[in-house]
Amino acid sequence: MSKTMILLKPALMITYIALTMSLISMSKSDPLTEESTTGLTIDLIHRDSPQSPSYDPSLTPAQRLANALRRSFNRLQRFKADRSPQSDIINAGGEYLMKYSIGTPPVPSLGIADTGSDITWTQCQPCLKCFKQELPLFRPNSSSTYRKIPCNAANCTSLSEITFCSVRRKKCLYDEEYGDGSFTQGVLSTDTLTLASTGRKRVSAPNFVFGCGLRNGGIFSGGESGIVGLGGGKASLVRQLGVLTRGKFSYCLVSGSDKSNSSKLNFGANAEVLGKGLVSTPLVKNSPDTFYGLTLEGISVGNQRLELSDSGVSQEGNIIIDSGTTLTLLPIDLYNKVENALKSSIKLKRIKDPQGVLDLCYFTRNDIRNIPQVTVHFKGSDVKLRHDNVLVRTSDISLCLAAKPVQDFAIYGNLAQVNFLVGYDLVKRTVSFKAADCGRP
Repeated sequence: MSKTMILLKPALMITYIALTMSLISMSKSDPLTEESTTGLTIDLIHRDSPQSPSYDPSLTPAQRLANALRRSFNRLQRFKADRSPQSDIINAGGEYLMKYSIGTPPVPSLGIADTGSDITWTQCQPCLKCFKQELPLFRPNSSSTYRKIPCNAANCTSLSEITFCSVRRKKCLYDEEYGDGSFTQGVLSTDTLTLASTGRKRVSAPNFVFGCGLRNGGIFSGGESGIVGLGGGKASLVRQLGVLTRGKFSYCLVSGSDKSNSSKLNFGANAEVLGKGLVSTPLVKNSPDTFYGLTLEGISVGNQRLELSDSGVSQEGNIIIDSGTTLTLLPIDLYNKVENALKSSIKLKRIKDPQGVLDLCYFTRNDIRNIPQVTVHFKGSDVKLRHDNVLVRTSDISLCLAAKPVQDFAIYGNLAQVNFLVGYDLVKRTVSFKAADCGRP
């Protein structure tokens, strides 16, 4: 026993496209209208933006950032330890929220968009143990298209690492536990999932497999209803949407200080990353295949290239790219090299982080724009970071290196991805980067 599944996103739209799909068998090529095969784009809401139900107006920007930085360390537990089919943590690291609808008629819900999870799940009535959420709980009995998955169905047996049979062996149950103590348990089910594109196009996905959570708990803020799984496994949203996504999705994340614009999540043809400045790196097979592994070779600060390995040979898949982790977490030796190189280049007074989280901080009330170029060297690609990908403001007087050392393995966090169009191609097995102004329409 151990995992989960769910649903995804709503909004008020006009055009309606029916996408018939079967869960894990994506070899079928279902007929789609030409419009639906062009892909779709969805807004992502940062959990600390005024658009989020989790928004706390009493917190200062520095306090919100400090909370996000601490969530990075909680989220690390997801990727540490066994890396088994059982995920490790949940919401503590979820930074972006995604609207969706489930059922007929469609019921709005809000989930954490998580590239570190496969299973999509939402809280359901009758809830035996649930955390508080802003939106009404989903009522399966009120949906004409809701179905419980039988115990002997392929959708149950193919997910045997997370499912088990009820006592009378009539329905398929799931159980997902996470390393921070969060959990979800319930009935593996199908229903119609509705996604609303920013182009006012509505896409309907019948027979979407998700977890109808009856017992759920842990570190949740009260805004979200569950998780939207965007990982690489067969149960994820990307895989289940099959012919619509063609194994492709991308996102463009706006800065946390941008209160007027939303980040964007793209699927299918809309997810193409093209044009001048595009660089791509191989996507490395991980176990489990939920996590998106890349190969980090080193980081340059100015003209000084700092290798991850003294031998010059890096282990394949040694860093996980994750939209839900705020900080970039680097192996200790590489982090120390980068920190020392920046200390030699930036001639400002160093201070302790007022939030007590980051290690290298400078006293300044202004942005430091003339720092040396920092370039992340992935296998086959060099990603040139902007100053605000490298340094983050933690108070009115402090700018700090947006990275921390870890003893385990590395995570490429979302601050390093802000204002980049980041594209995942699960067919070609690549991740692509292109510098962009993600706040532009």
